Amino acid sequence: MIITCSFVKYIRHFKHSSRLVLTRGAKSYSTERWKATKMEGEKAPASRDDPVIMKLDTPEFQTIFTPELKTLAGLFEKYNYEIRIAGGAVRDILMGIRPKDLDFATTATPNEMKDMFTKEEIRMINMKGEQHGTITSRINDAENFEITTLRIDIATDGRHAKVEFTKDWKLDANRRDLTINSMFLGLDGTVYDYFFGYDDLKKRRIAFVGNAETRIQEDYLRILRYFRFYGRIAENPDNHDATTLEAIRSNVEGLDRVAGERIWTEWHKIMEGRFALELLAKMVECQLSTHIGLPEHPDVDALVEVHKRATENGVTLRPISLISALLKDEEEVMRLHGRLKLSAFDRDLALFLVQHRVRPPSEKPLKIYQKLVIMPKGKNHGIKDFVCELFRYRGELELLKEFADWRPPRFPVGGDQLKQHVKVGKIMGLVINRLKEEWIDSDFQLDSDELVKLVPNIVEEITDNIKK
Repeated sequence: MIITCSFVKYIRHFKHSSRLVLTRGAKSYSTERWKATKMEGEKAPASRDDPVIMKLDTPEFQTIFTPELKTLAGLFEKYNYEIRIAGGAVRDILMGIRPKDLDFATTATPNEMKDMFTKEEIRMINMKGEQHGTITSRINDAENFEITTLRIDIATDGRHAKVEFTKDWKLDANRRDLTINSMFLGLDGTVYDYFFGYDDLKKRRIAFVGNAETRIQEDYLRILRYFRFYGRIAENPDNHDATTLEAIRSNVEGLDRVAGERIWTEWHKIMEGRFALELLAKMVECQLSTHIGLPEHPDVDALVEVHKRATENGVTLRPISLISALLKDEEEVMRLHGRLKLSAFDRDLALFLVQHRVRPPSEKPLKIYQKLVIMPKGKNHGIKDFVCELFRYRGELELLKEFADWRPPRFPVGGDQLKQHVKVGKIMGLVINRLKEEWIDSDFQLDSDELVKLVPNIVEEITDNIKK
């Protein structure tokens, strides 16, 4: 969707006018005005005269027809409302992939859908989407369907849009981000492609619908969506369109308006996809760093080294592990967390990797990490996972196998055995920790009696230290 200066002036002029009215069931005056003005001052996106490009009858298409979807299709046919599959599911089906989720678009307004579902005694859930035109129905108490009325964006703030309903499929396609996500699929198998998304899909090309800068300024999260879909679709890690990258560079500050949680959701998917290293390096090159929580000059060389080592060893690192390679210290980890609102697990793992990524000299390197498991500092949640990830990160596969097979033995001494030797209760914890250190240093060979014999000397040492 393209917002021109003239259209913005038009909206402002009629902001308080009764003439700016939506007419349900017919094309509204504002929609007609939109058609007439939306391309002023800007070249219209190339589009097909006839959007119908094929009719599908593939296994991937046929497998989506559950009894519940057939019921839904029958309802829309009965009430004469057109409904089509929209967006990513169309792309996946055309690629021979069975889609995980189905999103639907329709000419029916939210009120018309609610009336229809009410008459047919179909339950509706999650009504929060209604303001954006989405009604979610649950059929046979078995499957949910999100159905959204065709829309145009009459105003955007770089993240959210004020929408107006339409019955024009091309206008709805024109408001979507990428050409490969702008196609529709009729339930009879007809594929509708207004902006050559299928051609781009065959070429493995990632392109915005129309002007890239306009698309980005409507929703700055699309910068990260571009990189995510590049990793999913493209065949070459560095075949970006120069104009698209320039549009991204020119608008990176807009990411400051986007919530950190949304940025991390997209970034996490980028790191799980193909070309993760190349795409992250390109994101840094396009100056995204400070807007997504990274330092201004992240350590890309360290990332390359860690990624290369993992690839050569045939291991897969978590997204946050790769990203932590870009960070020099705990302060930078916490700044990243402050921007992205990471989960406690991801935050603590990044901190752990930064703290321990340099292997300390030791004749028995495993013992350091066994001690972390048996004598954790703070909460013990995830510590064994952290250590295993550290070995993957450092490329120490033999230690990884040995540690993964290791089962922490049970400490053989309890508090009841120590009471007669430790008269001051407040030092009991200190005594137990010292005993555990001795036990670990013996490779867990000291038994209960041998450990108890050490207690008097330990108590004396601790007492002397307290006095000092």
